Amino acid sequence: MKLTLTEFMSLDGVSQGPGAPDEDTGGGFTQGGWFVPHIDEEFLRLAVEWLGEADAFLLGRHTYEIFAAHWPKITDPEDPFAAALNGLPKYVASRTLTAAGWNPTTVLSEDVPAQVAELKRRPGRDLQIHGSARLAQSLLAAGLIDELRLVVAPVVLGHGRRLFPDGGAPAGLRLVRNDATPGGLAVHVYEPAGPPVYGTYGA
Repeated sequence: MKLTLTEFMSLDGVSQGPGAPDEDTGGGFTQGGWFVPHIDEEFLRLAVEWLGEADAFLLGRHTYEIFAAHWPKITDPEDPFAAALNGLPKYVASRTLTAAGWNPTTVLSEDVPAQVAELKRRPGRDLQIHGSARLAQSLLAAGLIDELRLVVAPVVLGHGRRLFPDGGAPAGLRLVRNDATPGGLAVHVYEPAGPPVYGTYGA
């Protein structure tokens, strides 16, 4: 399977708490819900397109708990998000969870990169990460993510947890898709391209 990451980001790189004011207040973050005003039909169409490529989901514990509290309550068989998220296999990376009630779910608790590498060797299409920035950081550092789908909202937050923190491993990326929605979202799809390439500008 191909490991893909879908991450919502502000213009200054914050990925914390995009969906609601109380979604993630860690570190005193008070600006949750910043992504929601920019969601539009074009973005939803693209999100459904991406979900249609999923054969399984991989989530960090916090994102998993948010999803598990919401999506099982959506029982409309015509809802493409609920159908995919409730029906497909889910893997949650956590050292504290011993069991997960949102079936079908498997807990990955030890040597997560090795277990993810094993999942990638299985046949299938996308193994999709949504949000789960801390998990994504570790898998990016391990070189396991095959595609990054970064959706950038036109807002500067000034503080909050970032997908690419200071001190992270340098990486080069190759742009494979670039879109914009009427609501102002910039969609950048990248593939890893090895280490960064450097040069000197000459007039």
